[in-house]
Amino acid sequence: MTVSIPTLETDRLILRAPALADFEALCAFYASERATFVGGQMDAEKVWRHLALEIGHWQMLGYGRWTVEEKSSGKTAGIIGLWNPHGWPEPEIGWDLFEGFGSKGYATEAAIAARSYAYETLGWTTAISLVDPNNHASAAVAKRMGAVLDGTFTHDRFGEVQIWRHLSPDDLASGGMEAYA
Repeated sequence: MTVSIPTLETDRLILRAPALADFEALCAFYASERATFVGGQMDAEKVWRHLALEIGHWQMLGYGRWTVEEKSSGKTAGIIGLWNPHGWPEPEIGWDLFEGFGSKGYATEAAIAARSYAYETLGWTTAISLVDPNNHASAAVAKRMGAVLDGTFTHDRFGEVQIWRHLSPDDLASGGMEAYA
């Protein structure tokens, strides 16, 4: 199966297919403290395997996470999108921002674009985000998107995480995006 990975655009961001060119930016992310809440730091060999996993997720499931570029600078800002590997409780919208790109609203902006794609193109009727209980910034993104805390899930590798349930397409249609963004 060959999947064509769409490019999405928001006002300030381009969400594009992950590629080998992203390797160095991913190495820097996974060598930093920012990786604490997404499995921890990794050496270059593991990062390479993780990048292959990101690309392979698209091929196996027909969706995945996009590399996020900041339009104004062309710099790689993170990796955000749709995620549902084996062992996950259900399809997720996930976000990882790289150093220097936090506190700008980029995670919310890109995650809303990913959610719209999931609902409008893929036909999802629900989505979650899994958040480490100590990752207050990530919980704040979920709240800004209108998600509500919906329990916990214990993963073999990540331990106990919070399940944040996103508004359904019907809820979004009846309440309008402006109320949640």
